[in-house]
Formats: sequence, structure tokens, C-alpha cells
Amino acid sequence: MPPWARRAAWTLVASAAFTAAVYGDLWLRARTACLTGDRYMAFSRDPEAKKAWFEDAYRREKAELDADLAAGRLGAAEHKERLFLAAFRRDEAVSESSLKLAYHWYKTADELFSPPDTKFVRLARERMVSAKRLWKAELDAAKIPYDDAMLE
Repeated sequence: MPPWARRAAWTLVASAAFTAAVYGDLWLRARTACLTGDRYMAFSRDPEAKKAWFEDAYRREKAELDADLAAGRLGAAEHKERLFLAAFRRDEAVSESSLKLAYHWYKTADELFSPPDTKFVRLARERMVSAKRLWKAELDAAKIPYDDAMLE
């Protein structure tokens, strides 16, 4: 095989491998975004599950901070501050609209991880419509004024 043909073959193989890696990365990212949107949609139907999810995350973070304090990697004042911040993040996450977050995760999958038009991008595109409709109904029920541009 002539040297130019060998280089051309390697170039084609490298291009195909790079394309496959990019496609795989976008597929996985779209999958993660779509599944996260699904989780927030489930939270909108079951607020107690949402509270339990974030409480569990807080407990894990608290256990890590307590271990760091016990090992001397963290001072008492910094430990107290970090616990306060973890509790604040938990409380904010629980109070945030699950429908809003679901809509934005679906929108992320659709806008940032396509093309290619993978299964999860198509699912996110479909679910995004209902999530936005439910989010608008939630805002209307709470009598919160909004404009469609504000929801993007």
C-alpha cells in the first residue's frame, strides 16, 4: 500500500472515531438532561419525594463535612458555614418550582445536545411542551404575572 493511501486510511479511521465519540458524548448528555427533566416532573407530582431527595443529598454532604471536621481538614467555623450553605441549598432546591426545572432540563437536551436528533432529544422535545404548559398553569394558579419571553 502506498504511503498516501495509508495516511488517507488513518485519516478516515480517525475521523470516524472522532465522529463516533462526539455522537456518543451528545447522546449521553441528552440522556442525562432528559432523565433529569423526568425526575423533576416526577417531583412535581410528588413533593415529598423531592423533599426526601434533597434531604438525602444534604445528609450525605453533612456526613462528608463531619468527617472532614473529625479528620482536622476543616475548622469548626468553616464547618458551621458550610453546613449552613448546604442547608440553604437544600431549602432553595425544595422551594424551587419542579415544573420550571423540568422544562429547562428538557430545553437543555433539545437545544444544546442536538444535532444529532437522538431518542432522548426527541423525548425531551415532546415533554418540554407539556412541562411548559403545566408550569404556566402553576404560575397562573399562584397568580404570578409572567410574559412568555420570561419563561425562556
